[in-house]
Amino acid sequence: MMKSLRWIAVGVAALAVAYYLFHGLTYVGADEFEPAGMGWLGWQMVLPIIALTLVPMVFAFTGEGILAAFTGRNSAAFRDGLVGLGTIRSFAQTGLTVNDQPQVRIEFSVEGVDGKTFASTAKMIVPLTELALLQPGVVLPVRYLPDRTDRVEVDLSGDASMAQRAMNESMIRKGITTRHKLDIAERGIATQAVVQSLSVPGEIRDGHSKIELGLAVTRPDGSTFTTRVEKFLAPSCVGQVQVGRILRVHYLPENEHEVVIALAVNA
Repeated sequence: MMKSLRWIAVGVAALAVAYYLFHGLTYVGADEFEPAGMGWLGWQMVLPIIALTLVPMVFAFTGEGILAAFTGRNSAAFRDGLVGLGTIRSFAQTGLTVNDQPQVRIEFSVEGVDGKTFASTAKMIVPLTELALLQPGVVLPVRYLPDRTDRVEVDLSGDASMAQRAMNESMIRKGITTRHKLDIAERGIATQAVVQSLSVPGEIRDGHSKIELGLAVTRPDGSTFTTRVEKFLAPSCVGQVQVGRILRVHYLPENEHEVVIALAVNA
């Protein structure tokens, strides 16, 4: 659609300029007393001015990431695209700004719905207040097209559940969690737990280290029980489970031995 708009703008501009040139070259004055060159004056001279203004505007507003900045939505091509998980590898400002907000080119390593990983890029307008949040290793939900994986768009749908499902499926494929644990996280009682002990056996899966935690879990009635849980964590998340930390956890009342801890992905 963006390419179509650009071609239409170029076509309209070409017609406008062509008509102006045709009129100026073929114009015959109303009478012999009319000064020469009057064919280049008149309302026709507005046409090339409009053309020279229209084309740059269309190209600017249909640029990658520009329209999304104004609409807050993904482009039509990516709006119904598949949702993958994009891990930032690097980013840099392109030099273009919109309302003093910079456009950023982001290099991603994207994990698709089929578990395959591919390199891709995205351009988007990022508010200055959020620029510091873009760091290598940060994971963002992205939209991609299976037949064109060289470019993606950061998902702007606001559907947190869809992004969470993509994250869950990724963790299951990597053996970092199980569907049973996800079921506990979804149906279980939400409460708090205090970390009483922490050990690291040394097992690693996909860059995630296995940790064993001793927890004191608070029941809804205020009483507590103790249990041990195992979890695979990214190195950036280990600081969230140090001894003495208070964690958000879920468990099923009929099985207090299985407790699932909930941690932010981008710590």
